[in-house]
Amino acid sequence: MSEAKNPLLISYRFPIILLTSIAIGSAAGLLMGEKAVILKPLGDIFINLMFTAVVPLVFVSISSAVGNMMNMKRLGKILWYMLLTFLVTGVIASVVIIFAVRAFPPAQGANIVMESAELAPISLGDQIVKAITVSDFSGLMSRSNMLPLIVFSILFGFCVSTAGREDNSVARALDALSKVFMKLIGIIMLYAPIGLGAYFASIIGEFGPQLLGAYARAMAIYYPLCAVYFFAAFAGYSGFAGGAEGVRRFFRNILPAAVTSFATGSSIATLPINLEAARKIGVPKDIRDIILPIGATMHMDGTCLSSILKISFLFGIFGQDFTGIGTWATAILVSVLGGVVMSGVPGGGLIGEMLIVNLYGFPPEAFPIIATIGFLVDPPATMLNSTGDSVAAMVTTRLIEGKEWFRKPDENGRGAA
Repeated sequence: MSEAKNPLLISYRFPIILLTSIAIGSAAGLLMGEKAVILKPLGDIFINLMFTAVVPLVFVSISSAVGNMMNMKRLGKILWYMLLTFLVTGVIASVVIIFAVRAFPPAQGANIVMESAELAPISLGDQIVKAITVSDFSGLMSRSNMLPLIVFSILFGFCVSTAGREDNSVARALDALSKVFMKLIGIIMLYAPIGLGAYFASIIGEFGPQLLGAYARAMAIYYPLCAVYFFAAFAGYSGFAGGAEGVRRFFRNILPAAVTSFATGSSIATLPINLEAARKIGVPKDIRDIILPIGATMHMDGTCLSSILKISFLFGIFGQDFTGIGTWATAILVSVLGGVVMSGVPGGGLIGEMLIVNLYGFPPEAFPIIATIGFLVDPPATMLNSTGDSVAAMVTTRLIEGKEWFRKPDENGRGAA
């Protein structure tokens, strides 16, 4: 009876608890200052539990989704529409922030003392190899090599599907394991309010004062823009995917993932929560189990936004005008490359920043400037990266299943909730 009377409270109960714990943690961080780092171990426990579970979760979820898929043509469609969605949303994000930085130049009046930095040469061939493969099987068992793990999981799942035929005991075992790991994530999430509150307290206590430095103007542009993009662009994407019902489902279920990704700064750590959100939204199991793990390393709307911010910031610092179609087109290309390609490379964030410095011919001293910006913009960027994966899964479902996809039965034979 109470659920019928208070559906809104039931839907948002856990996000409210998370937000409250983070608010308490932030207040504690401001009051305690650097002493708040004593709370960091409580937060590290939560992060480590998530990171420990995420590698086997990615393997069993992807290999199970592919292994139980009898129609390989459907797998090809999922991957094609997924990549198309990633690229289109990345370009849209880049264009949006170009308008923002033209209206409000982020480096206006900035006076930053630059420290010298050594730039390592970038070998594109080596980075491609590192992006999709590792030299030893044990390397797959690390969250530092998520994209190689994803590639291996897809190949493994394909072999399971083609070798098992109709009576596929391996595919059924993988599906059961996937459910076991999701149950494990549910247990870990019971500790999330304590873990995230403590983690946020330590972050605010240790780094909060730095947010008031020379980068304040850039942050004053970026943080509100991320909020606008989250509500406006994601409402548009989810509306395309499922109309008003799609928008309602997305925002009703995405807040736990948004809060967790903002607090932890990790799409990988948020992946289990994102998978659960996509399930509640009604995204088919095979689509969400393929797109969300891949999206955690390759779909980066927030990174596209931050890349343009970094480029325009450097242009301002060095007295150059960030104008012209050619300049903007190059910036969009670099941001999408950094968001969709470099994010899958170990250390991809720093490599993308090196690429910006080298491509535009800025001196090596420019590197620590955008590296610092990268740190400051990380929380909202990660939030957009992570939650954008769920909305991308919705769009992909719409393109494959049609506009009435959310009315079809889920994997348990029930209508999507």
